[in-house]
Amino acid sequence: MFTKSAAIYDAIHAARFDVAAAADTVHTLIQGYKQTAGNTLLDIACGTGAYLLQLRGHYAVAGLDLDPGMLAVARQKLPDIPLHQADLVDFDLDRRFDAVLCLGSSIGYVETVDRLRQAVATLARHTLPGGVVIVEPWFGPEVWEQGRLTADLVDQPTLKIARVLVSGLDGRVSTLDIHYLVARPEKVEQFTERHRLGLFTHDEYVTAFRAADLDVTYDPHGLLGRGLYIGVRSLHTGAN
Repeated sequence: MFTKSAAIYDAIHAARFDVAAAADTVHTLIQGYKQTAGNTLLDIACGTGAYLLQLRGHYAVAGLDLDPGMLAVARQKLPDIPLHQADLVDFDLDRRFDAVLCLGSSIGYVETVDRLRQAVATLARHTLPGGVVIVEPWFGPEVWEQGRLTADLVDQPTLKIARVLVSGLDGRVSTLDIHYLVARPEKVEQFTERHRLGLFTHDEYVTAFRAADLDVTYDPHGLLGRGLYIGVRSLHTGAN
């Protein structure tokens, strides 16, 4: 999905989002909810490794993402951190962690309710009893705006980026047609990407967490105003 934009992802989002402050919030939530004594952390859909870079001072971290371009950027930043390429819906690392994260609304890429439930179950399966799962949702169907236009501009001495997004709707799936104009001293290029993210209701998220044996709490504000779902895995959960 980010095949063409992975190399400029950090430049675009640096001006939009204070990842250090968000990571501090995530760390506070983990410490407030988890009931385990360990400090292992898995970041699902880790992208370019922005959260891993911030959280590695507190945890023994690992990351996972489906996009090889994003992982290539992450590996440049974090050459000594385990980074796995896999689908968040059904990956299997054969180990469990004290904290499992899925941030940046990446959960929306599962598209369907059935795959949402499967993904949350997979996250829970990789969490120790008493460990915490934190998921940042995508927008719900009641607030999605079809036809909305948004734009971002990066204005650095040797890098100029204009990014324009057009929102659409395909049933219960939101679409984003993203148009890029990227200028460097040696060339100017233009390309597009299309992203599809499922629009899930609050009840569908809660049901998925409970079905995965997670005691779920909802923070309506979260990191970007989209909320956070915080699940604690039962201490009585078995090995599976």
